[in-house]
Amino acid sequence: MSYLLRTAAPADVEAARSVMLDTVYGDLRSGYVPRWHRDIIDIEATYLRPPRRTLLVAVDEASGEVVATGAVRDQGPQAPPNPPWVAERFPSGSTAQLCRIYVRSTHRRLGVARAMVRELSAFVAEAGGYEAIYLHTDPTVPGAEPFWRAMATVVCDERELPGGGQGIVHFSLPVPAPSAARSTVSAGSLTATVC
Repeated sequence: MSYLLRTAAPADVEAARSVMLDTVYGDLRSGYVPRWHRDIIDIEATYLRPPRRTLLVAVDEASGEVVATGAVRDQGPQAPPNPPWVAERFPSGSTAQLCRIYVRSTHRRLGVARAMVRELSAFVAEAGGYEAIYLHTDPTVPGAEPFWRAMATVVCDERELPGGGQGIVHFSLPVPAPSAARSTVSAGSLTATVC
């Protein structure tokens, strides 16, 4: 299988929303919760318009279907519900939060998510002004925790806190150095192929 990773365009919004909603209803089993998922409804205002944010989509080159999403927003974790010290370590503005990295189940374990993280990290480096990359995951989602533990550094596993917190695991990644040789980013857009 071959996939094209690219910056989402307005024409991709409905397909991206479908991937996201299928994930929150299927894998996360929370369903749509406005305080957590508002960005899914207003994708354009949240990810496509702000200059230091982005949404990438992965397109199955054989079918043309959007099969994965991944985003960056310039907002750190908030307290509550997250531990105050985690929110203090990753302040909004200087923190790039990776979010909505969702891959349809039939396209998992093929390198799509790993490529998405690599391209999102490159976007963070090129955008400038970010001092940290933060993300969190729900360890009850099959495969999510091992995936992130293999790529990122655990900052806080809430299951180890008194009372267990929300049960969320918080991670960080280093901000890569900007690359002058990076030819796939041009005028805010990105394309990359995953085979």
